[in-house]
Amino acid sequence: MIIEAVRNNAEWCEAMCRAHGRPGTFGPRAWTNPARTPLYYPDAVTLTAEASVRDVLAGIDRSAPGASVKDSFATLDLAGEGFQELFEARWIHRPAGLPVPAVAARWQAVRTPEELAAWATAWSGGDADEAALFRTELLADPATTVVAGHGEDGRVVGGAVLSASGQVTGVSNLFATEGTDPAEAWAGCLGLVADRGPVVGYESGEDLLPARALGFEETGTLRVWLDAGA
Repeated sequence: MIIEAVRNNAEWCEAMCRAHGRPGTFGPRAWTNPARTPLYYPDAVTLTAEASVRDVLAGIDRSAPGASVKDSFATLDLAGEGFQELFEARWIHRPAGLPVPAVAARWQAVRTPEELAAWATAWSGGDADEAALFRTELLADPATTVVAGHGEDGRVVGGAVLSASGQVTGVSNLFATEGTDPAEAWAGCLGLVADRGPVVGYESGEDLLPARALGFEETGTLRVWLDAGA
């Protein structure tokens, strides 16, 4: 299942880059982007455990510091190329058919530019530059669904991005606003994909706890490397 999770995540990175007018390229062992990618998104993602340093570095822009590589199988050592390990995380997988707890918030897909703007503002904690990452082009992507949970007063209390690929649905950018339990956000999000089959993604540290509580299993390790420059 890790292969499906890796591919799903790479396709979501590609969708985000396309929304910014910077599509990448899928090779046999890695997805790479010759242009610098949007904030928080990698310049390369390994697709197999056999991917080499050359597979990821040959296709990205290193003309200035800041390029990043998502080593999906934690097999590369990029320290000798001037990279530093940024963080480590765990791939997660939730089998189809597991029950999902009920939540108080009303969860639904984001459909309009205005709804996306409200979602992005909540996701970013009010940071306009970070909120601008989520462009309206994403709303036209058939494989991408941005979802939001709304409280009784209508405000966004949580959200996530759902990405469909193959037989799985990926969950990324999951968040809960202040005063909302992250477990509630996970449950609300999962309630929208309960009939879609297995769910995949990745998390690290304490963010793994609510996912585990809702039936996710850890399937492997990934590392993200950052080109720190000279």
